[in-house]
Amino acid sequence: MYDVLVVGSANADLTVRVGRRPGAGETVTGTDLVESAGGKGANQAAAAARIGGRTALLARIGGDAYGALLLSAQHDAGTDVTPVIVDDAARTGTAMIIVDPDGDNSIVVSPGANAALTPQDVAAAKDTFAAASVVSLQLEIPMESVRAAATAAEQAGTRVVLNPSPAPEAGALASELLAVADPLVVNEHEARQLSGLADGTPAEWAQALCDRGARSVVVTLGGDGALVLDASGATAVPGVRVNAVDTTGAGDAFTGALATRLARGDALPEAARFAVRVGAAAVTKPGAQPSYPTRAELEVLAPELPQG
Repeated sequence: MYDVLVVGSANADLTVRVGRRPGAGETVTGTDLVESAGGKGANQAAAAARIGGRTALLARIGGDAYGALLLSAQHDAGTDVTPVIVDDAARTGTAMIIVDPDGDNSIVVSPGANAALTPQDVAAAKDTFAAASVVSLQLEIPMESVRAAATAAEQAGTRVVLNPSPAPEAGALASELLAVADPLVVNEHEARQLSGLADGTPAEWAQALCDRGARSVVVTLGGDGALVLDASGATAVPGVRVNAVDTTGAGDAFTGALATRLARGDALPEAARFAVRVGAAAVTKPGAQPSYPTRAELEVLAPELPQG
């Protein structure tokens, strides 16, 4: 049995830190290139596993050195990689990441093997879906495969956490995906874009997304925490103040932690409070998966704040 099955992307992250981001046509000098494990799906799986969630990952990687790097990172985190498909004819997906002195990043993704994860791959993993309490989905694999995974989860009676990133245009997210999202996890940019509201507040964006069919919504707010909207109403979850070094993969750390606590029976606001702490801890170290805390590290990096 699994707490969380993550269906999604696995990328090798190629990261360079710069003193400032280059403008159009400009060249700047950065640090040495750092290669690490990433991809939104693999990140969420690693985050869930490192905090103790019983986690499995369904993804496609190439039979190359980057693919070996990704498998090793998942093994180290404690993820079950039995469902991962190694395609010797494909190249593992890669992400080129530029990080500025404030820890903010710009990312360009080359999908590679991620683009070849098919609905047939999803169908072949039906027993894994049935064994999971929560299925976590993103949009870095083909949309037909995301829809197939959502359908498989619904048929298995499994809760779906949907992180629609990269965000499609307003109105372009399939209604059947919105209908199974419980919750839909979006950052401020994604919430604004998907809600179709150019202005407004996180609460208004969340309400618009629920009106469009999402069962519940979580809007992540970076250092300011998160806004949760579910059947009990809107809940503001405060942030945890930390010294941010690198924000790469922080949203995935949040989502992986949220899915794990939902699988363990937490109500959505309580799960979000825990996930905010995990996301905060993740930005205190460079990289995506290398920054994700264990439960013991979490108590040091982002201790729980008094409530109320």
